Amino acid sequence: MVRNLAAEFGPKGIRFNAICPGLVKTEFARELWDNPEVAEKYQSEIPLRRLGEPEDFAGIAVFLASDASKYMTGQALTVCGGSSMGS
Repeated sequence: MVRNLAAEFGPKGIRFNAICPGLVKTEFARELWDNPEVAEKYQSEIPLRRLGEPEDFAGIAVFLASDASKYMTGQALTVCGGSSMGS
């Protein structure tokens, strides 16, 4: 989706990028991390051996919103502690 939007709106100077999160400790994912046994299973499969925290996304969001990424569009950035490396 971001690639199509980037291609369509790029000529107007509008950039489209996405942050694709792994398992993050939010209310949405509470069922996956609130149970210690389930949380341990997921954490053991993540190379960083921890679940994401909402604060882990602040830097990438600031980067995408800033001029530091002004030549970047159509990208889907996976932020997952390395859990997607095997897929």
